[in-house]
Amino acid sequence: MMLRGLQPLLGVDTASLSLDLVYVLWLFIVTLAWNWNVWLIPMRWAFPYQTPSNIYLWLLTDYLCDLIYILDIMVFQPRLQFVLGGDIVDMRKNYMKTFRFKMDVISLVPLELFYFKTGINPLLRFPRLLKVMSFFEFNDRLEAILTKAYVYRVIRTTTYLLYCLHCNACLFYWISAYEGLGSTKWVYDGKGNSYIRCYYFAVKTLITIGGLPEPTTLFEIIFQLVNYFVGVFAFSIMIGQMRDVVGAATSGQTYYRACMDNTVKYMASYRIPKDVQNRVKTWYNYTWQSQGMLDEQELLVQLPDKMRLDIAVDVNYDIVSKVSLFQGCDRQMIFDMLKSLRSVVYLPGDYVCKKGEVGREMYIIKAGEVQVVGGPDGKTVFVTLKSGSVFGEISLLAVGGGNRRTANVVAHGFANLFILDKKDLNEILVHYPESQKLLRKKTTKKSEISIPNYNIFRQDRTAKGGGVAIYCRDSLQSSVILSRSVPKQFELLIIKINLSRNKSLISLSACYRPPSAPSCALDTICELTAPHLSSEFVLLGDLNWDMLNTPAVLQSKLDALNLTQIIKEPTRYNPKSVNMGTLRYYPDQLALQIHLCCFQSGSQRPLPHCLHPLWARGQTTTPYHCQTLPKTLLRAGLSNRPGPGILAGY
Repeated sequence: MMLRGLQPLLGVDTASLSLDLVYVLWLFIVTLAWNWNVWLIPMRWAFPYQTPSNIYLWLLTDYLCDLIYILDIMVFQPRLQFVLGGDIVDMRKNYMKTFRFKMDVISLVPLELFYFKTGINPLLRFPRLLKVMSFFEFNDRLEAILTKAYVYRVIRTTTYLLYCLHCNACLFYWISAYEGLGSTKWVYDGKGNSYIRCYYFAVKTLITIGGLPEPTTLFEIIFQLVNYFVGVFAFSIMIGQMRDVVGAATSGQTYYRACMDNTVKYMASYRIPKDVQNRVKTWYNYTWQSQGMLDEQELLVQLPDKMRLDIAVDVNYDIVSKVSLFQGCDRQMIFDMLKSLRSVVYLPGDYVCKKGEVGREMYIIKAGEVQVVGGPDGKTVFVTLKSGSVFGEISLLAVGGGNRRTANVVAHGFANLFILDKKDLNEILVHYPESQKLLRKKTTKKSEISIPNYNIFRQDRTAKGGGVAIYCRDSLQSSVILSRSVPKQFELLIIKINLSRNKSLISLSACYRPPSAPSCALDTICELTAPHLSSEFVLLGDLNWDMLNTPAVLQSKLDALNLTQIIKEPTRYNPKSVNMGTLRYYPDQLALQIHLCCFQSGSQRPLPHCLHPLWARGQTTTPYHCQTLPKTLLRAGLSNRPGPGILAGY
């Protein structure tokens, strides 16, 4: 009943005090009481500081410390949660079976009852020193809380040394008083502050400074010999402990230096160029200064899954949760994804990914900036992505393989990126199908620029041909940039479309090269197109190029223009498709997804390059047949006057 009354008063919770800062604070109070006994019992025994005039103050503090011991045994320790469960009865039984409980009980043996016979002798309180396990537990829990625990370890080791000197000073004064103060040159002469003088003697003796009076009696000689031996061993132990403490405090720095030195030696042995060596050194220095470690995964791999998740959530969740791509996804899916993120540091000018690489990772910018570059010289900056931006997600979430990067991404200054591997993401999304659908939908919407307000008209294939026309009821503001026609060689038209709804400017190029045209016509087309390339550019048309026999020639032309061929075969019309008439955005080009079904007139063989954007004005709603659309429509109705238009293919 008494304990139940004390519980709300003390704020004691039977749940888990061992994990609570309140319990650490209580251990600090118990440690203070223990230190009172450890330091003052020998001093009060040896030095004449305990007098009849102040004895009541000493006894009041002693019994206050005893009360703290009793509360610890009866209130706090039995209520600590342990592995067998949290029942209060079971916890009390478990505590009473431990060696610690026996030591705590012995420490409270009331030897003070002998005060009535021997007088108030502090040595009778010597059992109070047996509650040393509370002191050790406090040290362990405090080190777990402190950020720089090595500072506390240095202070604690120094305190051990001071306590040894304290005990030696007490013994020296007791021996001096036993033989008589000032009776010989070796003993304390009774002048000055007794504790300071004796402590000074202990320091010179244990540290073996020398310059002390020679002991004269046998008892003095034996005491001095023991002092010398204890001093040698004590200081050897203290120096070893201090070395271990300092070594543990600088272990990370030592590991960093060892890794860097080994890498430098490796590069020197293989004669790596100096500029590469300097970049490697810069990476080491920046990574260590920014993170305090070289690889976060090395530290986390030893932890259980739950603890790794807790750390990942605390460190990275705020960054990832602000990424628009993951907003609305299952919260647990994001937690699982956080465990798979890898943090990588890139130096200024480092390529994060290069055009043509197969996309196997997605990147989240944790800190710094990256730039999407391209163009004929590979240095044109299309866009600068800052902290919180995501790139590479389209390749990561695309179904199937062969998802190649369409642009170069370069670090603009120092950049710290999170990398998520495609395999890891797929393993996670298997358990979260709704989040998978949402992510695919978001990546599709992110890469689309829709043409508003349109109808699709379809003509199925017959012996006379077939095709699809898209009728746009709204005006598409456009302007002609280039219109060139060379008889029997090519027809080329480049227009710029302004989709005000999306605030986007798209360069669209339509090209036709007859089968009989010379190969040099392709070079001319490239020369005319190159000055008008932009980050949103698409080149569509019928080039009539033999891809089976000479694919490398056409590929070299596309590489020179920094373009990637997306459509490599005739597009099929799918009536269930939801992406009709959309322009998909990629960093280097736009792929027109109209899903056309186009065939050469009078033939069942599809053209190798069959897409052609055709523009017309007027209120026409009749579907066009492919063979009836003249090429002159390529240059028809491209002014900025309002009116509907038709985008078609043949």
